[in-house]
Amino acid sequence: MIQFIGEFLGYLAGVCTAVCFLPQTVKTIKTKNVQGLSWLSYAVYSLGIFSWICYGFYLHSVQMILFNAISLVFASIILFMILKGQKRGSK
Repeated sequence: MIQFIGEFLGYLAGVCTAVCFLPQTVKTIKTKNVQGLSWLSYAVYSLGIFSWICYGFYLHSVQMILFNAISLVFASIILFMILKGQKRGSK
C-alpha cells in the first residue's frame, strides 16, 4: 500500500509539473506574443529539466524521465519562440 501511494504521488507530481506549462505554450503559439517572457529564465529552466531527465536515467525512474521530457518539450517551444521573436525584432 505504501509503495502504491509513493507511485501515485510520483505520477501526480509529474502530471502537474508537465501540464503546468501547457496553457502558456498554447497561448504563446496562438498569439505569438513573447513580450515579457525571459529567454534566460526558459533557458535555465530547460537546462534544469534536462538535468532531471539525466538524473532520471541514472535512477531508472520512468516518471522522472517521462514527465520532465514533456515539460522540456513545452519549455523548449516557448524558448524557441522567444528567441525567434527577438531575432525578428532586431531586424
